[in-house]
Parts: sequence; structure tokens; C-alpha cells
Amino acid sequence: MSTVKREAWGRLRKLPSGRWQARYPAPDGEMYTARTEDDKALTFVTKTDARKWLASMHSKISLGLWEPPEVIAERRRAETAAEQSRSMGFEEYSKRWLQMIKTEPNRSGKIRAVGTVRSYKGKVSGYLVPEFGDTPLRDIDVNRIRVMTDRLDQIPAPLNPRSKFNGITRPVLIVLMMILRQAARDGIIPSAPGVSIPRQESVRHDADHDESEDIIAPTQVEALYEAVPDPWAIMVQLAAWCQLRRGECLGLQRRDVEWHDDGSATLHVRRQLNANTGDYTDLKSEAGKRSLSIPKLMTARLKQHLKEHVAGEPKAPVIPASSRGAMPLSNTRWGYVWADVRDSVDGLPHRFRFHDLRHTGLTIFAQEGATLAELMRRGGHADIHIVLRYQHATMNRDRELADRMSARVAATLDRKKNAGKES
Repeated sequence: MSTVKREAWGRLRKLPSGRWQARYPAPDGEMYTARTEDDKALTFVTKTDARKWLASMHSKISLGLWEPPEVIAERRRAETAAEQSRSMGFEEYSKRWLQMIKTEPNRSGKIRAVGTVRSYKGKVSGYLVPEFGDTPLRDIDVNRIRVMTDRLDQIPAPLNPRSKFNGITRPVLIVLMMILRQAARDGIIPSAPGVSIPRQESVRHDADHDESEDIIAPTQVEALYEAVPDPWAIMVQLAAWCQLRRGECLGLQRRDVEWHDDGSATLHVRRQLNANTGDYTDLKSEAGKRSLSIPKLMTARLKQHLKEHVAGEPKAPVIPASSRGAMPLSNTRWGYVWADVRDSVDGLPHRFRFHDLRHTGLTIFAQEGATLAELMRRGGHADIHIVLRYQHATMNRDRELADRMSARVAATLDRKKNAGKES
């Protein structure tokens, strides 16, 4: 049996185990049993130890320092969690961050595309985790990041080993800073290191490369079209003369081509074939959703292509894996087709990409006098700064028109001047 001993203040009880338990009256009117700061039961080996504890608790109450045991325990748990967070390693936090960005919207309020998340994950697992591992986030400072940057800069560019830039360092550094800035917002580190992201540099070409060199002549577009085997040759026409991106070409379905009574046609760009997932997905931005007038030079070819190679169902892919098939051609397979075709056509610029066909088409469209707004709409651009690359083409057209105007005005003035002399 336990024995309760009344004290001058509080109570002591000897437990069946032989240890002593202490209880005391708190300022809130309740009786409390001795507990640790972690809110666990606290007993004592001797009666003297129990009395000493009661005396210390009495002093704390007298000084106004007493708090309920559950309040102390909650604060201790919060402090422990904060300390664990502050010592969290990079690999553990990066996993949490990757999970977070799958479900939380970005700064534009949109959920990130699967391909975007996969790209970030590749940077984390391929470069950042091998670099930092379990390094505490608070230890990743400017000097540590500089060491990583120098190491990444030594990796040769896959597209152009002679390039000064490799196209790796910048995107990896962007993902690292996204992680560290989120860690600062979460209170794990005081602030993200003050690291500036280097500007984007060309990897395929040298610094003195002129973008106009990526433009090819209509005859070369035709040569590429003739070199691509059926049922995929129309890809070249769609990229050059409708200015579509690769994923947009592969994402087209029969229902996206609208024919009119006068023989003209409109192309509705509504989806893309995602290179990461192999599925149809939404376009990257709302600006990508657009309707285009199909140029007359390719309407007959498109009509023939639909007749010979595209199944009759509205959702049949315009670029099928096999003639009249139900599955679209994959991005990977088209990559192999394009590589073979490009190498078979003479006179193409160095490392000419399929995407450069779109650049060629938009440049020619600009030369016909299209405004920047019209170029943005035609190309499905959301950022005017991207379209400014075509300004040189519109300026060439502007110069041509100015010269023609000048010649016309000068001729008029000369005629008037000559007429005055004759009279």
C-alpha cells in the first residue's frame, strides 16, 4: 500500500515500488503530480529528493515563473523540432521539396507540369544530391555553392564540347536556389545565400553566332520534306509554314483541321504530345492555344496526307506511328527520323534543329510585315521578349518599304522638277 505524507506545502506519497511521488497545488487551483519537462511522470528514489523538488517548485511559483507542465512540454517539442529542422540535411529536405512542388501551385497560381517536376527531380538526383548529400542546409553558403559551380562548369557541353558553356550549370543552380529560398521561407535557414544566377548563354554555338544563320531557304525546307519518309513528311511543313513546335505537331488530331468551303483551312492548336510522359497534355501556356490559317502552299499536301495516312476518327493522330494508326508518333522516334533526314540534306546550318524550321517560318512571316503582336499570336508566345528575336526581320521589311517609299517620292519630285524646266 502507498503512504501519503502531508507536508507544510504539497504532498508526498510512497509508491508500492518504494519510490516517492510529489504533488503540489498550482496557482490555477489544480493539484499537479511531478512531471518532467517532456511531460512524463517523475518519481524520486528518496523522500529527501522529493522534498527538494517540492521546495524548488514552491520557489518557482513564488517568483511567478510557474507554467503548466503541458505548456512546458509543448514548447520543448517545438524547440526540438526547430533544432532538428535547422540541422536537416540537404537530401532529406530536397525530397520534401520535390513532393511539395507536385501539389502546390507556382507563383502564377498554376500546378507545375509533370515534365517540369521531372526536370527538377533530374537536377536534384543527378547533380545536387551527389554534391551535397546530408550536408546540413545551414552549411550550404556562397563558398560551398561556388565550389559546386566550378565543378559543374568543368562538364563538357553534350551538344558542343568546344562550347564555353555546357547548359548544365545554370539550370542546376536555379533549382538549388529554389530549394534554399523555400527552406528560408520554412524557417529552416535564416535566409538563402546571395547567389546570382548567370545569364543564359548559347550552348550550340559560339558567342559570336548570328541567329539569322539558323534560317534556311524555302528550297531547303522542301528538300527536308522530300527526305522524310511517309507518313511523317508533313511534320516539316507544319513546323515551317504553320510554325508549330515539335510537341504541337505530334499532338495534332484530325478534328484539329477545319476545312472551309473555299478550299482554305484552319489549324486549331489545342494540345501537345509530352516528351516526358508520352501522353497528350495541355500546352505550356494559354498563349499556345491558337487557331492558324494554313498557308495555301501546303493545303493540298495536308489534304492528301489526311486521306492516305490518317484514320477517319476525329481523334486520330495527324502524325501516326504507322499509317492510319491510332497511336501518335513518339518524340523519341521522331528524333531518330530527324537525325537521319538532317544528315541527308546538304547545305543545312551546323547543328540545325527541327525547332529551327519554326524559327525559319516565323522569320519569313515577319518579313512579310507581321507586327510583334501578330508574331506572338502565330507562334503561341506568351513573352514578347522571345518574339523580339524576329525584330531584325521586321526591320528589314521596314527598311525595304522605306526605300520603296523614298524612291517613289524622289521620282515624283523629279518629274515635277523636270516639268517646270520644260515650261
